[in-house]
Amino acid sequence: CATALLIDVSHSMTLYGEDRITPAKRVALALAELTLTRYPKDTIDVVLFGDEAVRVPLERLPYVSNGPYHTNTRAGLQLAQQLLLRRKTPNRRIVLLTDGKPSCIHEDGALYKNPFGLDRRITSRTLEEAVRCRKRGIQVTTFMLAEDPVLQDFVKRFTEACHGRCYLSSADRLEPFVLLDFVRNRRRAVR
Repeated sequence: CATALLIDVSHSMTLYGEDRITPAKRVALALAELTLTRYPKDTIDVVLFGDEAVRVPLERLPYVSNGPYHTNTRAGLQLAQQLLLRRKTPNRRIVLLTDGKPSCIHEDGALYKNPFGLDRRITSRTLEEAVRCRKRGIQVTTFMLAEDPVLQDFVKRFTEACHGRCYLSSADRLEPFVLLDFVRNRRRAVR
């Protein structure tokens, strides 16, 4: 299985005094350790997304922090697809750790952003990317790190678009969901 682990590093991951980046990093490290030790033939790529999406080496994962960025989920999904499609395996998956609010996209060579709400232009482009994942046979599992009902509604729409799975969780209940899902889905091939 080829896995792309997408981690939201936008400013909202520590917004209002709630630390979501630390649990996301803990989960990413646990998932990487599980993959390397129990499934050594699998691959795992780590993608951080804020205003831009960037692949980082696994060794840098403990030092990742969020910054003054918006949330470009679309760019993260695009980079993840590029990485996964290079892998010579029929089983490809994206594990997305986010608080669920895409707030920017690249369009016409510029960064279009709206940090105040779920902008229709941004959400529609993000949903288009989710559909592209589905059409390419890439399974997407989203772990939602916020309990805002409006954001949860968007994540549910996103999940429907990619025919994936989502887990609505708070930052303090995240680890059991991710590891249970990963192990359970390793027992059957994703087609």
